[in-house]
Amino acid sequence: MIDHLSIQVQDVPASAAFYDAVLAPLGGARILDFGDVIGYGTDRPDFWIGPVTTGHEAREIHIAFQAADRATVTAFFDVAVGLGAEVLHEPRVRPEYHPTYFGAFVRDPDGNNVEAVCHAPE
Repeated sequence: MIDHLSIQVQDVPASAAFYDAVLAPLGGARILDFGDVIGYGTDRPDFWIGPVTTGHEAREIHIAFQAADRATVTAFFDVAVGLGAEVLHEPRVRPEYHPTYFGAFVRDPDGNNVEAVCHAPE
């Protein structure tokens, strides 16, 4: 249903370094880089970051990136924590969502709630 998503960030280089690192375990990478606007994806850019242009601070959002398996969720989490990201929820099964929902949640440099999730059984 969603073709692509773009978020505004306060510090593009800091956010780019974060997303360069945490999206790598998920198979994501920079596909387009216009300096202050960067597109990430696997075969086409479907996640974008760019500077705040609304005259205000960026607002918190929640982003969930799909992971192929549970080990990839954990790798995403480990990379994010290694970068100093605030831990919101460590990797674990979340049966309150559904029986095989395995996710991990951290904050990006702008305070956004960023998740990696795998829906497949172990």
